[in-house]
Amino acid sequence: MKKGQGRPQRLGDLIQREVSDLIRLEVRDPRVGMITITSVDVSPDISHAKIFFTVLEKEKLQETLAGLARSAGFLRAQLAKRIKMYTTPELRFVYDESVERGDRLSRLIDSALKPRK
Repeated sequence: MKKGQGRPQRLGDLIQREVSDLIRLEVRDPRVGMITITSVDVSPDISHAKIFFTVLEKEKLQETLAGLARSAGFLRAQLAKRIKMYTTPELRFVYDESVERGDRLSRLIDSALKPRK
């Protein structure tokens, strides 16, 4: 592991747990429904955090993104209270397509392996 990669990774894991908890308990925006935080990438200088998420209902993705963008400042302030750091990273939410892509590839593989009649 290169020097400097350990701390952002550990901080990303902590941010993932805390933001999941905050969204579940504190966010009151009705546009933010059932989401799952899949991972958090923190920049090496710890000034930005990219939060990847999935939604239960794909058709509500745009309004969920709008709700999360609106709640980002609140979440950052609450995160600063929970995690004692010199600076709290700016939060940016990104839809994680890897789960959907994996499911699609799995279905393609299953259909290719299915015996033909």
